[in-house]
Amino acid sequence: MRDLELKELENKQQLMRFNNDNLRQDIENKNRELGISTMSLIKKNEFLNSIKKELKNADDTKNAIKHVIKIIDKNLNNTDDWHLFEEAFNNADKDFLKIIKAEHPSLTSNDLRLCAYLRLNLSSKEIAPLLNISSRSVEVKRYRLRKKMNLPHESSLTDYILEI
Repeated sequence: MRDLELKELENKQQLMRFNNDNLRQDIENKNRELGISTMSLIKKNEFLNSIKKELKNADDTKNAIKHVIKIIDKNLNNTDDWHLFEEAFNNADKDFLKIIKAEHPSLTSNDLRLCAYLRLNLSSKEIAPLLNISSRSVEVKRYRLRKKMNLPHESSLTDYILEI
């Protein structure tokens, strides 16, 4: 009887280990998917920005070029990308946005967006095309976010966000 109970406990433990391994694998897959999604967005926006810059510098200022620039602007400002990213981010890091919003209720949706990118440990240079702004503007946004969160100047904003 005792051996049967021991065997049953061992089987339950093995099943729990198996389930934990599956969950770990799911998390790794979600994180990989999130990374791929993020890098894809960065590359797409960098590409569109380079095309836009080239078209603006072109000597030919026909309506066709202006039309292409409008289409590019529409794609750069596409909020669908953010919604897809947000969904992937929430799958990988369940409650981060809720926690940070609870701790800092004054944060805007753009601030939360920046926090999500910082949570992925992206540099200002990588964040810039995602927000369709310059690297310098990202630095300004980081500075303002630090002020909103009342973080001391010597503490790292990224470290603070990664610790949440």
